[in-house]
Amino acid sequence: MSETFPSLRLHSRGGTVVARDGVVVSFFMPHDHKLVAQVCWRALETYLRAVPSQSLNWYGAEDGDVLELDEDGWEVIRKKMVDRPSRLAWHVSLFDLPGGTGGYQFEYHSNRVQLPLCVGSSTAMSFSFPTEFLLEQGPQRMRALVLELARELPFHFGYASFALVPQDGSWSAGKWQLLDEYSARYLGVDLSTTADMGDVIGLHALGAHWLTFLGPPLLDRMGGTEALRQALPFPEVSLLPMEQERLLVTLSEWPEAIDIEQEPIPPQYRALACFLKPFMYTSGEDAGIGNYLDRWRRRLCP
Repeated sequence: MSETFPSLRLHSRGGTVVARDGVVVSFFMPHDHKLVAQVCWRALETYLRAVPSQSLNWYGAEDGDVLELDEDGWEVIRKKMVDRPSRLAWHVSLFDLPGGTGGYQFEYHSNRVQLPLCVGSSTAMSFSFPTEFLLEQGPQRMRALVLELARELPFHFGYASFALVPQDGSWSAGKWQLLDEYSARYLGVDLSTTADMGDVIGLHALGAHWLTFLGPPLLDRMGGTEALRQALPFPEVSLLPMEQERLLVTLSEWPEAIDIEQEPIPPQYRALACFLKPFMYTSGEDAGIGNYLDRWRRRLCP
């Protein structure tokens, strides 16, 4: 993989950038907010130490407004993520620009688990970086940072990928024709949907990525680390066992855009996608954005 990545932008009709290329890191945890709030807050602190100062300057308020992330704003965010165990849902969105997207974004979405009515992941969190950050840091330092973000998180699934990161996690704006062109050509590009996926993913996977994190109970259902080892006999692949019976699968040195006009799908990406296929989330919708994303998630192993 070279250090060349495509420059991807989606604009609104008014010309505002509503999605851009970058690296997205997402984790899905089958646990209630009160069980993960502290470790998720520490992961956010890790992110803030790693990115340039003042990378996050705005936050989404509960009334839909976007407010400056000053000292008082950070206290609002800390209380929302750490000090409110009685709520039914927690939603935090932080941006570099009002609404995004200059490349740095953070999302946290958690819903109280109502067992036995609700089964599966209830907490989702994502960190976004502009592609320039990856190029400056290099893949080894980027991978080490993602590992540090993941270190304490009790995820069942997570990933890091070259991505098209939308404004405020939403695909409601932008030119769909260009999105179709991007997703058809660059098969390694993730279409980030953390906010929508957190309360529906259950205990499923979302496909093969540059860095793919697997944990209980999903990893157990797959047959554990040995099953992954047998499915991925490629020299580019590394499997890193983590504490708490978790696993990191690395598919390549750099994230892959997988421009099919220039190169075939790397065999290790296809192999992992096919291995994960029985465990993949599907919306089951016949039309609309749900069906669009279902087909896109199966792009590496139709």
